[in-house]
Amino acid sequence: MNREEALKLVKEYLKEEKHLKHVLAVEAIMRGLAEYLNEDVEKWGLVGLLHDLDFELVGKDLNEHTKKTAEILKGKVSEEIIHAIMAHNEKSGVQAQNKMEYALRAADAASGLIIATALVMPHKKLTEVKVKSIKKKFKSKDFARNVSRERIRECEKLGLELTKFFEIALKALQGVASKLGL
Repeated sequence: MNREEALKLVKEYLKEEKHLKHVLAVEAIMRGLAEYLNEDVEKWGLVGLLHDLDFELVGKDLNEHTKKTAEILKGKVSEEIIHAIMAHNEKSGVQAQNKMEYALRAADAASGLIIATALVMPHKKLTEVKVKSIKKKFKSKDFARNVSRERIRECEKLGLELTKFFEIALKALQGVASKLGL
């Protein structure tokens, strides 16, 4: 499956704009990480783009989240991609085991933190966000409470310090800011 086919599939399953923007953000971060780590940018990008494909199908039932995605994607993408997608949801029973899987977990959480940081800026733009601001918000437990700091720290399993991870993620998000409306 190429990116164009994946995006078409995503738009078929994700009707809410906020969900579409979220997967585009995670895709961008995954591509940035893959590029930095000399990994397969297209594969990592697909994982980010497709990771929440079933989010609107399963609703609040996180026990089913990613399982429907696996069914939809079977035979269309590699088992490696499906495993990575399933591993981003602890309730799927699939554990993260490799760089791509840890990257997805960290990117998924970081996208929320960085976008929340942009939304408290005067003009609500990613161009206003600095790594220093993200680090400060990361330390504030009251800010973006639903964002798992523990999952963001999984960037360390990629050999990245938090500051470098935030640099890569912020730059990636700034590259797609117009698509995100930020």
